[in-house]
Order: sequence, then C-alpha cells, then structure tokens
Amino acid sequence: MSPTFRAFKVRNFRLYASGAIVSNVGTWMQRVAQDWLVLELTHSGAALGIVTGLQFLPALLLGPYAGLLADRLSKRQLLTYTQIAMGSVALILGGLTVAGVVQPWHVFLLALLFGVGTAFDAPARQAFVVEMVGRDELANAVGLNSASFNAARLFGPALAGVLISWIGTGPVIMINAFTYIAVIVSLRMMRVSELYTPKPAAREKGMIRDGMRYLWRRPELMMVLVTVFFAGTFGLNFQMTSALMATEAFHKGAGEYGLLGSVLAIGSLSGALLAARRVRIRARLVIGAAILFGLFEILSALMPTYLTFALVLPLVGLTSLTMLTSANATMQLSIEPTMRGRVMALYMTLLMGGTPIGGPFIGWVGQAMGARWSLIVGGGLTVIGAVGSVLYFSRKRGLSIRPRLLPRPHLEVLPQTELLADKAAAKVA
Repeated sequence: MSPTFRAFKVRNFRLYASGAIVSNVGTWMQRVAQDWLVLELTHSGAALGIVTGLQFLPALLLGPYAGLLADRLSKRQLLTYTQIAMGSVALILGGLTVAGVVQPWHVFLLALLFGVGTAFDAPARQAFVVEMVGRDELANAVGLNSASFNAARLFGPALAGVLISWIGTGPVIMINAFTYIAVIVSLRMMRVSELYTPKPAAREKGMIRDGMRYLWRRPELMMVLVTVFFAGTFGLNFQMTSALMATEAFHKGAGEYGLLGSVLAIGSLSGALLAARRVRIRARLVIGAAILFGLFEILSALMPTYLTFALVLPLVGLTSLTMLTSANATMQLSIEPTMRGRVMALYMTLLMGGTPIGGPFIGWVGQAMGARWSLIVGGGLTVIGAVGSVLYFSRKRGLSIRPRLLPRPHLEVLPQTELLADKAAAKVA
C-alpha cells in the first residue's frame, strides 16, 4: 500500500473514513447553503459574521467539559450521540426553510445549537483517531482525515451552488441531515476488540484545571496553541470572506461562490495528502506554514478579478492545511493518553472558540471597510500571532524551534494483549 494511504490498512479506520466522507460533503453543502440563506434574509456581512460566531461559541464555552467527557466515556458512543444531535438540527433548519417560515433568529438559534453538538463532537473525534490506528499510524491518519474533509470541500460547495440554483437552500440543508447516518453506521460496524482504547481517566476534582496546567508546562505546545488561536480566530473565516468577496467585490452569484470553496479545497487537499506522507513534524513547519498562510491570504485580497482571486486560493488552502495537520499531529503525539481528550478539547477550543470574537469582527471589517479588508486584516493578524508566539516562547520560555519538536515518547496506547486482559477482568468483576 502507498505510504500516503497506509492507515487504510486498518479496517476500523476504513469504515470511519467511508462514513466521514459522506458526512463531510453534506457539511460543506450546508455551510454554503446556510451562508447563502443568511445573505438572502439579511443582506448583511455582519449578520453572516454573527451566525459564524454563534456556531463556534459553544466550543469556547463547553470545550473543556467536552474534553473531560471524551477522557471519561466511550468516544465511539459519544460520537454516535453527537451525529444524532447535529443531524436533528440540520433537519429542523432545512424544514423551516422549505416551509418558507425561516427567520434570521431561527438561523442564529439553530447555528448555536449546532455548535453545541460540534463542541462535544470535535475533541472525541480528534482523540478517537489514535484509538483506531494506534500511535505509529497517527500522523498518517490525521493527514488522511484532513484529506477526506477537503476532498468533500472540493465537491460540496460546488454541488451546493448548483443545487441551490435548482432546488433552493432548504432541501440542500436537509440533505446534510441525512448524511450523518453514514457516520453512525460506520461507528456501529466497527470491531471494538480492535480499538486501542486506553483506560478511562478516573473521576477526580480539578481534572479540567489539571489539563490546563499540563499544557502550560509544555512551552512547545503552548507556542502551537497560540499560533492556532490567531489563525483560527482571524484567518480561517473562509466561508464568510469568500461569500463577501464573491458578492461584494466581484458581484457574483451562488454558483460562483460555491466554486470558490472548491478551488480553495484543491490546495487544502494537496496540503493534507502531503501531510499524510510526512513522517517527522517540526515546530518550524507549523510556524512557517502559519506565516505563509497569512501572507497568501493578504495576497488574495489584492487580486483584481474573480479569476486571479481564484488562482491564489489553492495556495491559501495548501498553507492553511499544512499548518493545521502539523499542529494536530504535534499535539496528539506529545501528550499522555489519559490527557488526550482534555488537551485536544483545549486545542479545538482555541482553534474554533475564538471565532465568536473573530467572526463578527472580520464580518464588521468587511462591511465597514470592504470585503478585501476582511482578508487583509485576518491574514495580518495571523502573521502577527505566529511571529509573536515564536518570540515569546523562544525568548521568555527558553524554547528553540530549530531542533526536532517531537522526540519519540513512550507508547501511549495499551498493547492488544493488555486490552483483552483488562476486558476479561472487567467481565469477571
């Protein structure tokens, strides 16, 4: 099997990936349809930013608790429940839209509820990858997961743009509701005996605080987190900035807007596949990719035509996915298994939880100063955050980013024989 796809030799991961690609296509279709619905209802970039912010607000408020649940409960069961919750919200929003009674406040409220499901889904999903494939194939599996997500981004937005023109936004959102069934089926078909499941974290006081303290004592991880926070808060607002550029800067319709998402995904998919082949992860890769991402985002804002803007987007996608996959693998390979849920929840909180701040702010910038400035400001703040994190943690905390970031830690998952022994003991008890 090609080194790029070596994690697919694991049956449970193949099942998971097959369900995820279906759901991811539906997710991207809903993102485009929801943004288009907001623009139709409000004609406001600020409203678009508010919806984006509300969808990610629960990640900021609930992320640490979601990570604690992921450490203490079965991640497979937790993921099943989150798929049901998110599918139900999508079905309601689609139904209201088809019935012709949807109002802006409906979209705001349902975006918030969808965000609650995402807040509990994200840390469990991130931490579940290593349970499917083990530590040796983790970096490859993370890259393949990103490739799946961005392959869906390649087709989902374009498909959504066509379907919105044919059947409207409501049916497109309802299609997404049914795609979550694919993930549920794949989770139920897995062989539990083949999962590399660590012992659940024992219930203790101050477990969330322990996770925060654990991260603060790891300056190399804090540097990654700060960089990801600035990129996630201000730079990674593509669904909003692309909508503003398509409608305001270039005066295009839903089809052209959806096409921009697919063009961006070409670069993102390339970055994810390159990450899947990568064996070593270095700190300077995360930081360098973040800086290049910010610079390419600024460059895209300066493009004079729709065509030239679209030509730069693959570079934006390539650098952003290189940054994200490297950061994700860095975090997961560097932490204790009993801390994985809490640490990845904090990672996802900083990646997505800043959007309630950055989304409305970037939306306001686009409305007050023009669509191009939403990209210039977002890219500029991403560069500032990446450079600032290096300066602080290298000078103030004594961290060098030149050596290899990830010395091989001890084995983070239980051998299969230990797992079987533990299960047998539990049955006897």
